[in-house]
Amino acid sequence: MTICYFTASGNCLYVSRRIGGRLLSIPQLMKQEKIEIEDDAVGIVCPVYAVEMPMMVREFIAKARIVTDYFFLIYTYGMGYGEAFAHVELAARDAGLKLSYINAIQMVDNYLPIFKMQEQIDTLPQKDVEGQIERVRRDLADRKTVTVPITPETMKGIAKYRKRLAEPILRKETAQEYIVNDRCIRCGVCAKVCPADNITVTDKVVFAGRCEVCYACLHNCPR
Repeated sequence: MTICYFTASGNCLYVSRRIGGRLLSIPQLMKQEKIEIEDDAVGIVCPVYAVEMPMMVREFIAKARIVTDYFFLIYTYGMGYGEAFAHVELAARDAGLKLSYINAIQMVDNYLPIFKMQEQIDTLPQKDVEGQIERVRRDLADRKTVTVPITPETMKGIAKYRKRLAEPILRKETAQEYIVNDRCIRCGVCAKVCPADNITVTDKVVFAGRCEVCYACLHNCPR
């Protein structure tokens, strides 16, 4: 089994390791000219951002040549995932893949503009993350199938969410509006952890136009 993962704060890397198999980083794979993956089971583990898969994951599904009899996707989410299951089904169809299984694991919500991390961490016991992961592991071992119906109402929901993605706060240019204050010590951690290679640190911090709005830079900043 091969798992391709996208992680910013570490949730999806943790889930990928707990599920097991050969692990491949999607940001690293996307640096390759060609991506070819073949295995009896191939899956993606990624977070839900704005009730949608990360932009890079959508681009990965379109770019990669995946050969498998069992293609699956596992989301991690904090508050909700809306029509995110249907987004995967449609992306898989466009790439000529048959989605065999999809599920979501509720963890902490890392969206810092809204949620306080300690309050989110305090909710972990009631979410039973390990129990959720174990159920997914059993499903994958049993090659369970889950279908995602695409209805007219589903398509309306997707259109609404993708319209939201076009708003300024969720555009790729978002990071260009970030403010780096004088507490910055220019350690370069933000540039190292950015999955999109969107940050350059010299005598100042510069953001390009590939922001995934994942907040890896904020979560890992020592200041």
